[in-house]
Amino acid sequence: MVMKLSDMFASLARNAQDFEKRVEKWQEDFRERGEDMMESAKKWRETAEQRQQDLDAQIKGYFNDASEQVKAQWNTAKTDWDQEVAKIKAKGEEMRVAAKDMHEEDVADWSEAYAANMVAYAQQVQEEASKAVAAAAEARGKAGKAAAPAGKKKA
Repeated sequence: MVMKLSDMFASLARNAQDFEKRVEKWQEDFRERGEDMMESAKKWRETAEQRQQDLDAQIKGYFNDASEQVKAQWNTAKTDWDQEVAKIKAKGEEMRVAAKDMHEEDVADWSEAYAANMVAYAQQVQEEASKAVAAAAEARGKAGKAAAPAGKKKA
């Protein structure tokens, strides 16, 4: 069977229209996902700020009752950590500025990779925090056992 030239053009036109409809749908889906991702990021940022405030209050509570030696060591460590965080933020900003010259798709890929690296880094820091929590629990347990035979109770 031989296809007429007019049938071939009609078929190509239908295929082109179908493709245009699919592209429109993909663009719409992408816009919706982009808006959802932005909303999700905004909510995450808000809850992260609340978690940070809660954590700051908890830390303040811990150190209000701490000895001067513990407070001094904490202040030294916190200063060092704050400097490291500032370096990471500055490096991230420097990298974001360099990434702005890339094609939009490359910027998106770069941003996703950067986010993944920061999450991995945060997980490493969280692991270190978990070790500190375990060490604190162990130390409290030992302190409780040492105080129990002498009949002392913590105020």
